[in-house]
Amino acid sequence: MERWRLLNLGYSEPLVAQTFYETVAEAVHRGISPNTLILLQPDSPYACLGYHQDLEKELDLRFCEGAGLPIIRRSQGGGATYLDRGQVFYQIVSKGSEIVPRNIDAMFERLLSVTVETYRRLGVPAEFKPLNDGVVEGRKISGNGAGMHESASILVGNVILDLNYDLMARVLRVPDEKFRDKMASSMREWVSTLKRELGEAPPVEKVHYTYAAAFEELLGVELHREEPSEEEWRIFEEETKPRHTSREWLYMEAPPSQLREGRGVKIAHDVKVVEADHKAAKLIRIRAEVKGDEILSAQVRGDFFALPKEAVFRLEEALTGVNLDESAISDVVNRFYDETDVQIPGISPGDFTTAIMKVKDLL
Repeated sequence: MERWRLLNLGYSEPLVAQTFYETVAEAVHRGISPNTLILLQPDSPYACLGYHQDLEKELDLRFCEGAGLPIIRRSQGGGATYLDRGQVFYQIVSKGSEIVPRNIDAMFERLLSVTVETYRRLGVPAEFKPLNDGVVEGRKISGNGAGMHESASILVGNVILDLNYDLMARVLRVPDEKFRDKMASSMREWVSTLKRELGEAPPVEKVHYTYAAAFEELLGVELHREEPSEEEWRIFEEETKPRHTSREWLYMEAPPSQLREGRGVKIAHDVKVVEADHKAAKLIRIRAEVKGDEILSAQVRGDFFALPKEAVFRLEEALTGVNLDESAISDVVNRFYDETDVQIPGISPGDFTTAIMKVKDLL
């Protein structure tokens, strides 16, 4: 039976709630910390952005600033959202564990069995829905993400006690208020909570205990509660926190020409900046600077998960100088998959090829 560490950090400031697991992953990678389960809740609200998303495209920055909501870009994929004390986060960090599959689809299925069992023990008949959700009668009740930090595997997710549907819709950037109202209505229809399912949410402590017990029983591990080490707090203060509070990380800034408004903007005689979306199981958004049919530069964004997450930059580099010919693009994408061994659940090489070729339709 594997021995794991349990860190119960209780109510934590947003930056700790959202990023401390990266510190633990670095420590696990270095071999100075054991495999770890973290349980905690944010002590105040904030807006959160997926690793591959465009800040200014996804969030209403003026509203977030006026409401005093910090914005944190996480190091895992997925979509932009609003988070607060109504969620219990679980963050699973491991290296070399036999209970954590290396394949990301298998990882989701194995580890989300704990989430599903937690809900069931709390009285909600949850089920696992691939790729990465917990659902009850078709309504989402848990969102999850996964990735790698060097040699450490990471899975993060939540048990949802309660949701502020209006604020979830309000922080997002949308075309107009009618669209926002529709989005809030859709969230109420398709996203649920423990409070909604049970009439009232159970105490946080009960959720923690139930999740930890299910983790031990279903995965066959022994949890030992500890506190973060001094070295982990040093890594957080000197490495994790400065990275996440930097403008470079938050904006993941692109060249100025690529930040212009519009889906297809003419820059010069035969140079255009074009943005095209393709919805596979997850959204792929391609932003490219194109001269004639040649890609001068490209950015690949969306609400997908890539493992390792940095692999997508290799695809962006490989697209530079390639003509918008389907065969040529397909070759680049397939070579990218072969050379990087990347895992992107729900997205095939053909999906990327289709997304990139949509750029040509907008020239």
